[in-house]
Amino acid sequence: MTKKKDGLTLVRRLALAPYSAWALLFIVVPLFFVAYYAFTDNSFHFTFSNITRFFTATSEVSGNGGVTKEVHTYLVIFFRSLKLAVISTIICLAAGYPMAYLLSRASDRTQKILITLIMIPMWMNFLIRTYAWMTILQDTGILNSLLRSIGLGPVHVIGTETAVVIGMVYDYFPYMILPIYSVMAKMDLKLLEAARDLGCNSFQVLRRVIFPLSLPGVISGITMVLIPSISTFYISQKLGNGKFYLIGDAIEGQYVANNLHFAAAIAFILMVILLVCMAFMQRFANSKASVQ
Repeated sequence: MTKKKDGLTLVRRLALAPYSAWALLFIVVPLFFVAYYAFTDNSFHFTFSNITRFFTATSEVSGNGGVTKEVHTYLVIFFRSLKLAVISTIICLAAGYPMAYLLSRASDRTQKILITLIMIPMWMNFLIRTYAWMTILQDTGILNSLLRSIGLGPVHVIGTETAVVIGMVYDYFPYMILPIYSVMAKMDLKLLEAARDLGCNSFQVLRRVIFPLSLPGVISGITMVLIPSISTFYISQKLGNGKFYLIGDAIEGQYVANNLHFAAAIAFILMVILLVCMAFMQRFANSKASVQ
C-alpha cells in the first residue's frame, strides 16, 4: 500500500513539474526582478528613494504640444484608478452573478451556447475590442447616431470616466461570470431543496445557501476583474482620450522615459496593496463561510 501511495505521489510530482517550472520562470523570476529594481537606483545600489518618491512626488500630464494639463501626486492617480476599478468590479458582479446562476441552471445545450457567446469577444485582440468601443462611443459614433434617430440627441461619452468604465466592464466581464458559474454548476441542488423544505423563501435560500457556497467563485471573479482594471492603461488612453492619468499610465510613462527603477517601484507598491486586499477578502470569505 505504501509503495502504491509513493508511486502516485511521484506521478503527481512529475505531472506538476511543467507547471512548477513555468511558474518559476514566468512568475517568480519576474517578480524578483521587479522587487530588485524597485529597491535599487540607476547604479543598482540599495535604496528606498523609489518607494518614498511614490508617496511624495508629483506627476505632470502633458497634452498635445507639450502643454501641461494636470499636476498631481501618484497617490491621487492610484485612488482614481482604484475608484474606477471598484466601480467596474461592482457592475461586473451585479450583472454577472445572476447571469452565472441562470447559466448554471440552464440545460447542457443552452450552457454550451451561452458560454460560447461569452467567450467569443475574448477570441478577438484586446486592442481591436477597445478600438471598436471608440467607434461606438465617439461623438459621431454608432451610439449617438442611434440616439439622434430616435430624437434623444447626442451625448458626450468618449473621453470621460464613464467611457473607461464601459471599456473595463466589457473587457473583463467574462472573468467575473466564469469563476462564479464554475462554482455554481457544481453546487448540490439537494441543499437548496433542503433549505426550502425547512421554510426558507427564495431570498433566504440565496442569502443563506447559494451565496455562501458561491463565495470562492465571487472572490476569484472580483480578483480577476479588479487587478487588471486597476492596472490598465490602454483603455484609459483610448476611451479616455488621455484626459486623465491612471496608475497603469504612470507605470508605462516611467518605462517609456527609461525610469525603470521608479516604474518597478510603482508596480511593486501596487502589487503589495493588491495582495493585502486579496488576503483580506479571502479571510473575510473564510470567516463568512464558517459563520454560515
